Amino acid sequence: MVFGRLRPLIRSIKNRAKICHPSLKHSVMNLLHTLFGEGKDLNTLQMVCRAFVSFFLTLALIRVAGIRTFGKKTPFDNVITIMLGSIFSRVVVGASPFIPTTLACLMFVLVHRFLAWASLYSDLVGRLVKGEASSLYSDGRVNRRNMRDARVSDKDLRESVRQRINEDDFTHVKEIVQERNGEISVIKS
Repeated sequence: MVFGRLRPLIRSIKNRAKICHPSLKHSVMNLLHTLFGEGKDLNTLQMVCRAFVSFFLTLALIRVAGIRTFGKKTPFDNVITIMLGSIFSRVVVGASPFIPTTLACLMFVLVHRFLAWASLYSDLVGRLVKGEASSLYSDGRVNRRNMRDARVSDKDLRESVRQRINEDDFTHVKEIVQERNGEISVIKS
């Protein structure tokens, strides 16, 4: 029943395609080949055209991924940034086919977006994707195990205290926490 309704639409599309003259189709294909090239042997014009189109595609994909991708700068968000840059560079130099590579980038963005959405509703997904905050110093005691796991030294803790609360010792510090994004927060007492 559904296919019966689609048949007139399909016929209409086929008839419109027949209107386009074969020589026009050939001319358009030649123009696209001249502008964008094929394979790895690209000239300057072809690479510039590919870079131009890739820029706007990347911009569109970043919009889909969301502004959070560049605002938070977490390892989770940095993955999408690095992957888009490295994969789209292959398009510009002709090392990978244009459409499959663009679709691969779209898939990265959609997976990133899905995981960000899922972490809103699931603490487990949030912990797996983004990690957990870790207390490095609390109530006058340094947590050596968490510092070792976070690869943070005593000098790093002192640096954070100097940067955050402009003091050189821990007398006015209640807690120091390494946040999920890797930054170190200092809570005054």
